[in-house]
Amino acid sequence: MTSIKPSRGFAERPSDADAWIKTADRNERSAASKGEQFTARLTIDVTPDLRGRIKIVAFRRGVTVADMLRDLLAREFPRDDGGQS
Repeated sequence: MTSIKPSRGFAERPSDADAWIKTADRNERSAASKGEQFTARLTIDVTPDLRGRIKIVAFRRGVTVADMLRDLLAREFPRDDGGQS
């Protein structure tokens, strides 16, 4: 009898580092094909109350939370900062 390998959980990292890197490369290529290339994921801890407020504001504006936060970060941290790196 063959055993069934359990599938990975939602946020579980693969056990093989090479597979993990290749998965990220594949995801970047699919995002680039859509005209959007994001190179890093930002994880922050917020309270459940703040998370709820963020989601409500995004819903009222008719945008996704990710898009709303990307716009906020782009406004707060503009690309042109006077030549400093």
